[in-house]
Amino acid sequence: MRMTGTFLDAVVADIPSNNWGPEEWAADFDAMKAVGIDTVILIRTGWRDHTCFDSPALRKHYKLLPAYDDLLALFLDEAARCGMDFWFGGFDSVTWRRQSTHQREIEANIALADEVIARLDAHPAFRGWYLTHEIPSFQEGAVQLYERLARHLKGLKNLPTLISPWLQEGLSVDDHETTWREVFSRIGGLVDICAFQDGMCSFTDLPAYLQVNTRLCREYGLRCWGNVETFERGDVPLRFMPIDWRHLRYKIEAASAAGCEKLITFEFSHFLSPNSMYPSARTLYNRYRRWLEAQG
Repeated sequence: MRMTGTFLDAVVADIPSNNWGPEEWAADFDAMKAVGIDTVILIRTGWRDHTCFDSPALRKHYKLLPAYDDLLALFLDEAARCGMDFWFGGFDSVTWRRQSTHQREIEANIALADEVIARLDAHPAFRGWYLTHEIPSFQEGAVQLYERLARHLKGLKNLPTLISPWLQEGLSVDDHETTWREVFSRIGGLVDICAFQDGMCSFTDLPAYLQVNTRLCREYGLRCWGNVETFERGDVPLRFMPIDWRHLRYKIEAASAAGCEKLITFEFSHFLSPNSMYPSARTLYNRYRRWLEAQG
């Protein structure tokens, strides 16, 4: 298998900005296409007080910094140029987690979706919805957010919906299965695809978690993708560096063996791109591309 999808991190949270303009983004879309990327997923329209385009709907709910560029339009047009599917991701205030304001978060994201659908509806690249809010286990407020927002999004345009949770650190394989049974029992039929992140557990334990993920998705009627992260966790003290090629190949092969239908990554532009600010991302791209070529 190869990674055929990537998140687009236009509003970075815990990694540095590449500070790209239209020319740099166009070059990166070309680099994605060269290694078989056919799906791009906007991981978030906004985070805290930053947004990737000026949204009057969001400004009614939160205080926001100016958005000087319309990256949403840029990404849609680049995806269309390169023959890629674009998936739209919403807004994460972050505060909803610690302040239990998930109802406000739901209303803000519904307003954003209503605002954006007029722009996206007729665009040839628009192919899916991404529920931006990530969780590691069952959380009532987040599940309510998934339920209400997924229903609203499908009512606006009946496209597939995707989530990408993380593995809760320290949670055993059995407990992971138990808590995600609880989540899937609520969102089955509303969320179509789950792409679990593959960090937060040891590499040697990863196959067991992946097997649980694919089994649960089949049982509850979800498609199972794999989010093969292209940055290191745990073993590297700095946050966050491009992954060692040997680790990346291991994770790709583990996801393939577990039966993941499609592999996506967080995220190409910082950690795998030949245009990245990190020199090791450029050499990782070369290693990965040579490996793909050797597979035929």
